[in-house]
Amino acid sequence: MSSLAEIERAADVLQTEEKQELVMFLLTRLRGEGGVLPPVRDIPKEQVEKWVAEDEAGYQRFLAGA
Repeated sequence: MSSLAEIERAADVLQTEEKQELVMFLLTRLRGEGGVLPPVRDIPKEQVEKWVAEDEAGYQRFLAGA
């Protein structure tokens, strides 16, 4: 595999656990090369729960045809 598109297609067929291993591998390599990683996002649990509730409500409206 020599292109990103080929790698992406290959990654699509991996099991979830294998995808997680691939992500960890890539992050380790990026850190080793001095790459800048995005900061860890510290999102309060309450905010995440609010987003999930809003999403669920929107899905229910969609199902109801609104």
